[in-house]
Amino acid sequence: MAVPARTCGASRPGPAPTALPWPGRGPRPGPGARRPPSGPPRPLLLLLPPLLLLPLLAAPGASAYSFPQQHTMQHWARRLEQEIDGVMRIFGGVQQLREIYKDNRNLFEVQENEPQKLVEKVAGDIESLLDRKVQALKRLADAAESFQKAHRWQDNIKEEDILYYDAKADAELDDPESEDVERGSKVSTLRLDFVEDSNFKNKVNYSYTAVQIPTDIYKGSTVILNELNWTEALENVFIENRRQDPTLLWQVFGSATGVTRYYPATPWRAPKKIDLYDVRRRPWYIQGASSPKDMVIIVDVSGSVSGLTLKLMKTSVCEMLDTLSDDDYVNVASFNEKAQPVSCFTHLVQANVRNKKVFKEAVQGMVAKGTTGYKAGFEYAFDQLQNSNITRANCNKMIMMFTDGGEDRVQDVFEKYNWPNRTVRVFTFSVGQHNYDVTPLQWMACANKGYYFEIPSIGAIRINTQEYLDVLGRPMVLAGKEAKQVQWTNVYEDALGLGLVVTGTLPVFNLTQDGPGEKKNQLILGVMGIDVALNDIKRLTPNYTLGANGYVFAIDLNGYVLLHPNLKPQTTNFREPVTLDFLDAELEDENKEEIRRSMIDGNKGHKQIRTLVKSLDERYVDEVVRNYTWVPIRSTNYSLGLVLPPYSTFYLQANLSDQILQVKLPISKLKDFEFLLPSSFESEGHVFIAPREYCKDLNASDNNTEFLKNFIELMEKVTPDSKQCNNFLLHNLILDTGITQQLVERTWRDQDLNTYSLLAVFAATDGGITRVFPNKAAEDWTENPEPFNASFYRRSLDNHGYVFKPPHQDALLRPLELENDTVGILVSTAVELSLGGRTLRPAVVGVKLDLEAWAEKFKVLASNRTHQDQPQKQCGPNSHCEMDCEVNNEDLLCVLIDDGGFLVLSNQNHQWDQVGRFFSEVDANLMLALYNNSFYTRKESYDYQAACAPQPPGNLGAAPRGVFVPTIADFLNLAWWTSAAAWSLFQQLLYGLIYHSWFQADPAEAEGSPEARESSCVMKQTQYYFGSVNASYNAIIDCGNCSRLFHAQRLTNTNLLFVVAEKPLCSQCEAGRLLQKETHSDGPEQCELVQRPRYRRGPHICFDYNATEDTSDCGRGASFPPSLGVLVSLQLLLLLGLPPRPQPQVHAHASRRV
Repeated sequence: MAVPARTCGASRPGPAPTALPWPGRGPRPGPGARRPPSGPPRPLLLLLPPLLLLPLLAAPGASAYSFPQQHTMQHWARRLEQEIDGVMRIFGGVQQLREIYKDNRNLFEVQENEPQKLVEKVAGDIESLLDRKVQALKRLADAAESFQKAHRWQDNIKEEDILYYDAKADAELDDPESEDVERGSKVSTLRLDFVEDSNFKNKVNYSYTAVQIPTDIYKGSTVILNELNWTEALENVFIENRRQDPTLLWQVFGSATGVTRYYPATPWRAPKKIDLYDVRRRPWYIQGASSPKDMVIIVDVSGSVSGLTLKLMKTSVCEMLDTLSDDDYVNVASFNEKAQPVSCFTHLVQANVRNKKVFKEAVQGMVAKGTTGYKAGFEYAFDQLQNSNITRANCNKMIMMFTDGGEDRVQDVFEKYNWPNRTVRVFTFSVGQHNYDVTPLQWMACANKGYYFEIPSIGAIRINTQEYLDVLGRPMVLAGKEAKQVQWTNVYEDALGLGLVVTGTLPVFNLTQDGPGEKKNQLILGVMGIDVALNDIKRLTPNYTLGANGYVFAIDLNGYVLLHPNLKPQTTNFREPVTLDFLDAELEDENKEEIRRSMIDGNKGHKQIRTLVKSLDERYVDEVVRNYTWVPIRSTNYSLGLVLPPYSTFYLQANLSDQILQVKLPISKLKDFEFLLPSSFESEGHVFIAPREYCKDLNASDNNTEFLKNFIELMEKVTPDSKQCNNFLLHNLILDTGITQQLVERTWRDQDLNTYSLLAVFAATDGGITRVFPNKAAEDWTENPEPFNASFYRRSLDNHGYVFKPPHQDALLRPLELENDTVGILVSTAVELSLGGRTLRPAVVGVKLDLEAWAEKFKVLASNRTHQDQPQKQCGPNSHCEMDCEVNNEDLLCVLIDDGGFLVLSNQNHQWDQVGRFFSEVDANLMLALYNNSFYTRKESYDYQAACAPQPPGNLGAAPRGVFVPTIADFLNLAWWTSAAAWSLFQQLLYGLIYHSWFQADPAEAEGSPEARESSCVMKQTQYYFGSVNASYNAIIDCGNCSRLFHAQRLTNTNLLFVVAEKPLCSQCEAGRLLQKETHSDGPEQCELVQRPRYRRGPHICFDYNATEDTSDCGRGASFPPSLGVLVSLQLLLLLGLPPRPQPQVHAHASRRV
């Protein structure tokens, strides 16, 4: 009988509307009645017990069909469970594979992973690796100090006297606008030949070092030429180090003058535009050159600070922030009559990337007004530094004040807070063009162990915001050998293309004295560094013996990961370290916080926890059991951890000695190898092999067919005991080839897959084999050939029963094209073996369902028919019938949804092309009801390693766009020409040309460079997983006249939820849609996070005080007396707008003459 059409307010199938109690409010109002206020427009969800639903489902005299009763839907669920289980038992081959393993018991041994022994061995291996680098570092630092001490300073040294390889020479000679071409440089640059080296991922020359000098430093200055002269002797030490340890990568000396000398030589990887690299701003240099810092930056925003001066201050603060690392703490405040923080941070916070970003954005909002009040600024800064109730560095304490000048010396403030011990250093910065007396600023710095700097223009910002590190290095130099301790950095991106590295650093001190009996020199010469690639450390860790879900990780004192399978930054910026916290690399919980704290404290430990893990494709979350074991890595700041699922305690190791028979035959002659050959695929199924490093000479390829071909060709030459091959990987691969072939022979070959509407059957193993049967099914196989990197494989190991995996669909992409392609749904399950009381899961088997055929089968199983050939039951006009998913598919929605909330099957034909989509995109109303009834739980987290399209260019952190423009009166005033303003304008225009990228974005570069196309960003991820409800429920979505009944039930031994619901009557009940798609985010609110900072520890050493320190060199200031030639050049520049030849730069800070 036809079902009457339903409209809003019309009679419903089943009981009359008046018989339905309006939940919690008595009888339901009629169509025209006014409903009581119900708050926000979202559905009211009410679980109804079966007895309350009876009047709804079986009222006499109602229409022919009613919503099915609970026991009916439970019966359908059991039929679905039985059908799935039956197919998997016949075709999955779990039991058959168990028998095959037992029949071949003589071909393998069961080995045990002992977590404590494993983690201690790996920690010891990493310690040995790093110790070899430490010894090389010490040889370099000692040699550098000796070479510099023996060097005789040459005042008259000339460019043509120095012969070295300038790493940027090739790029500069190709660029007609480059610095050396403009100057007509006389530097004698070596021309070198290079050879490709896979270890460096670069072309190198092992006979020479290379030199990189920042663009804003004049190569021909006396300081730089003397630096090049004495550091040349380091070349032989670099070469000798490599002879003793051929695994050494980049060896680098970063000089305090800005010169970088590194070995082996390679051309500099210069960007398309200006090269802003300066070794003194690199994370590894900053860490090695000084102890941790507590810094308060105070900025004068009185009314006199306006226009260009204020812009210079904003840029200076941003540049100052870039000299801080994650071991430092900072706050920034502005002051006039009063002082206040520029951001939401009310106390010192860790100088990590995200906090510095908040500061940089907040600084741009500073506005000049009021009068100057140094007292307010300094009192605020001292109060910040005296706050002991917060986490901070507790080492160097300093105040950095940026101002345009003033008369007050605020001596009373210093007497109250800082004298006589002077534990806080004060650095003062005179910014912009002004005629104020700078003596008070000089006095403040000199009276508080600091330094006075002048920043008249844009060109002085970078150099003068990093020179304070020389002052902080004094106590280190005076401490001598005690301060000569190697420190290891956070992970960061190597500027020369090596990838992710850590660097061991060692400071290099000036050991010279000005004369007999004179005080010891206090200058730090620079920092020596040696890189260690993360890949070299990873090679020391076990991987394939730990199984697909076991792994090794390491963290530093900040809790940042050094090693972790989830450390995969999509974009890297060599100016910033890669700082992924352990609690962000995994899904955070209290147990992991406790583990992290124990590791940071350098303790050993072991703990079994129940925790959440994301799937590899980041669509699912599973609740799993993991065993964590950890130990410290001695002589470093790192701690190592091992994570193992209980089922990975044991693993298989192939023992093919009986086949080898001590005969030196090629591996291709071994039994079972023939089943790897493509000629066997038609009868035995297609074989994908994991692209692992089975042998050193095996050529890698992203194409698995090509990789298999390369593998077979190599095996024709290699014997099973070859030293160039990994016998564990190789033998296990051969073993699993034979094991899976026997599964084909015993189970798959004689079965008719079409009878059960199967597209394929498959098996994947820990040994790296994925066998897909029949061979033609491999054409549509899209899973990763490496089982350990396949989401279905890893999830099957972590979940009991059958795991359904619908095809991945994005809401923004086109629906599945069912007409042209056969779409399959993977169903997989782990094979669990029990051998002598030892349990392990060495393989996963499964089937691939034909979507269309199983959708039809789904309708029958959720109907009143017992099989497809039985005629549909007819409901007479006077009889009462329950709706089912087949006959009543126009009124009844029946779906299977997986544990992540993705649609797997539907009785609605028009929804078949939406299989694999998040169900909220299919039926938002029903998905919200399932979530609110606790069938699903939501987990939100942040991905800090994502890559996003670039944002429109802005001024944040950039230099000012405006420039100082002199008036006509200035031009006519001779005093102006002889003032610092003229030189400053010259310098400003010069740097404006050099640092063009500071002023505006280059559209061509933005379009062409990968760096411009993508930048790192934060993405918010949301996953759903089954909640606490594990029973069968009937419920109602209350939407007035558009209410819907639904039933939901978990299918036993699967990851599926069976849902039956009335189709929506009308759209007025649309609720908020649940989102699962990854979205761009600013991350968690930083202002709230800093109130509960994560546990961390700073470096174990601190050098912030030495009684013998000479503080008399504190920046008394200097003026530049322009010559007549400079004035003429400057006038031509102003009149013609042409850049003159730059003169050697003179700074207002101490000379680097040594």
